Amino acid sequence: MTRSLLEPKLTSRSMKVMKSRSNSLQIAIKLNEINKIGKSSKMPIRGGNRLSRREPFESGARRQYRFGEYELDLERGGLRRAGEEITLRAKSFDVLAVLVERNGRLVTKADLIDAVWPDTSVADNSLAQCILEIRRAIDDEAQQMIRTVARRGYIFEAAVTSPPVEFPKTPALAPMLVEPPARRLNRRVLGWAALTLAVALAAILALATIRRPVPNAALSFTQITSFTDSAVNPVLSPDGKMLAFYRSDRSFFTSDQVFVKMLPDGEPVQLTHDPRPKYGLAFSPDGSLIAYTAISDTGFDTYTVSSLGGESRLFLPNAAGLTWLDAHTLLFSETKRLPNMGIVTSTESRSESREIYFPAYQRGMAHYSYASPDRQSVLVVEMNPDWLPCRLVPWTGSSAGRQVGPSGACTSAAWSPDGEWMYFGAAVNGKRHLWRQHFPNGQPEQITFGPAEEDGIAVAPDGRSLITSVAMKQGAVWIHDAKGDRAVSTEGYAHGADDDFSPPLFSGDGKRLYYLSSHSPDSATELRRLDLDSGQSGPLLPGISIRTFDISRDEKEVVFATQPDGQTSQLWLAPLDRSGAPRRIAAGGEAFPHFGPDGQVLFRMSDGKALYLERMRLDGSGSIKVVPFQILNFKIASPDRRYAVVFAPALQPSAGHVVDTLAIPIAGGPVRRICALCEVAWSADGRYLYLTMGASSRDDPAGKTLAIPVPPGESLPALPEAGIRDGAEALEIPGARIVAHSDISPGPDPSVYAYVQAAVHANLFRIALR
Repeated sequence: MTRSLLEPKLTSRSMKVMKSRSNSLQIAIKLNEINKIGKSSKMPIRGGNRLSRREPFESGARRQYRFGEYELDLERGGLRRAGEEITLRAKSFDVLAVLVERNGRLVTKADLIDAVWPDTSVADNSLAQCILEIRRAIDDEAQQMIRTVARRGYIFEAAVTSPPVEFPKTPALAPMLVEPPARRLNRRVLGWAALTLAVALAAILALATIRRPVPNAALSFTQITSFTDSAVNPVLSPDGKMLAFYRSDRSFFTSDQVFVKMLPDGEPVQLTHDPRPKYGLAFSPDGSLIAYTAISDTGFDTYTVSSLGGESRLFLPNAAGLTWLDAHTLLFSETKRLPNMGIVTSTESRSESREIYFPAYQRGMAHYSYASPDRQSVLVVEMNPDWLPCRLVPWTGSSAGRQVGPSGACTSAAWSPDGEWMYFGAAVNGKRHLWRQHFPNGQPEQITFGPAEEDGIAVAPDGRSLITSVAMKQGAVWIHDAKGDRAVSTEGYAHGADDDFSPPLFSGDGKRLYYLSSHSPDSATELRRLDLDSGQSGPLLPGISIRTFDISRDEKEVVFATQPDGQTSQLWLAPLDRSGAPRRIAAGGEAFPHFGPDGQVLFRMSDGKALYLERMRLDGSGSIKVVPFQILNFKIASPDRRYAVVFAPALQPSAGHVVDTLAIPIAGGPVRRICALCEVAWSADGRYLYLTMGASSRDDPAGKTLAIPVPPGESLPALPEAGIRDGAEALEIPGARIVAHSDISPGPDPSVYAYVQAAVHANLFRIALR
């Protein structure tokens, strides 16, 4: 049974309706409770961490709060900055009031919805829109007053002050302030009760202050590199005197080169000239070698280069994310049967090899591993196929261990030299920051905050600091045509395939462009449509966060994937003219949807162990596998809906490669090999097939794409029987030509295309630890 995405979320909450604008406990309520003690021998108990419904404000207290340059007046219902009124919608004002009055404490999403919408069923998106409006009103991108706690709620981080509260002795209050004789016997009891309550509250606040994360302003940042482009993936030599890194804006699968720098003030020196995709860096125990992982048709191999410069040499095949434990013992990732990759240890000759951890999921790939100083535990960074939270496993390999760190996409980890702390670089709620967790059973604590993002962790040998890459990111959609290159989205952040989102998509006639964009890191990633003739652009499904999508050929419907916090991926179908509500058609982890033939939807599906290409009807029924073998990812469907393109384990691994890009006939028939792990796209009218032949890098910022004409009535060009092996072979196909850009969204012909230009500026900083 389908459910509308915009259908309100049902609630069983049944609390009193608020009668005034603010939504937390009132001073008057507290006074009333104290007076009620005299009527009963029992102290009233408040319910846990839940927010109470507001009751009528009965005192003359003026409730004002100040934070930074702002003043929040709850009685008059105003927010001001330096005396100037700031306009907020009523519900946004209510949300801010709750957060400010409970500053320093976690307020869950459920509590906020309870407090602000007491008798109304609303979706989480209503709350998200209020938070977004508040952030803009108080310039939260710059000041970072509100912290998002993944899948739980929000904490108001700014210091909050309020003027002293005076209670005038008006006739109305006189009965409350003068006790009758019968109650005076309880006065001492009340005094001790109040004192005990105050001490308990002070202790709780003190503990909250101790656990409260330290904002960036309290951290000491020392800049180490000052490139006009970017530096990522820092690693320190064992003595802490040399720093190696990639001069790139990508830390994973980068085609850029390895650099080394003597600390503190040495000049950066390029070490490698290797065009292959790479990741991972590690120094040998004596600091003489730097290891990195290179990816080719044959798989993942470890190469080394001298820290003084020279040629790169193959160090260990079928080895990735390699680190040295001592002069003879290694820790690295090994592939058993692609794509399953796990953690093993061995000597350099691969003797004494022993498995430590392999993901149970066949698609699982453990790319990085970090042994604890006492060699009893290992931190693992893995994907499946998206990045997962980090994992802690025993060195003995006796179990699969457990997840540690924040509940987000973890891409880097490290240990303190004494083994007391685990460090993580993880993306939570769309923002990538550094976290730490006390070993073995502490709670994750966020270290860095703010609009910049951090990733990569190199802890100094003395444990008093770490080095990380600090980046600012912006993305815009650009179009290339006869007029040249121009940006068509200039606000917010546009998403593309590099972010694991759908790339922009042209309409069949090339007059409209569909793309994904978000206003801020905390806002929804919305589907937008640009009219190329008028230049007008707007959201199609406002407030709905979309990860991947496809547009029907008649441009009347969109099928898309979304993933609410704490849930598996879901598929939805919606009319583009908003004539009806979106309908959920699947909620079992289905992803990467595309329209198929005959009223069907193609998608990627997991059975708990592997990924498969499946199809179902538009109402969500009749799901079946398109082919019986497992895939690595589903990329795109041909415009005529006859073929689906997937990454899959090589059909003939002995041919010297391990991954194929395959064209699978949806109606059945022989599978066609297109190439060895290349990105594929079609023009919207199906007249051209595009293959990415060279990723962008510092040496070739744009990259290259091959455009191959498709004969009329066909879905694919006349490819070699074994597929395309290299660009030179592809250029022999009649009509093939080079497009001087990679990762493009094709237009009507090779002279017109769109692409997402990500502006990333990242440098390395040392952060002092406390």
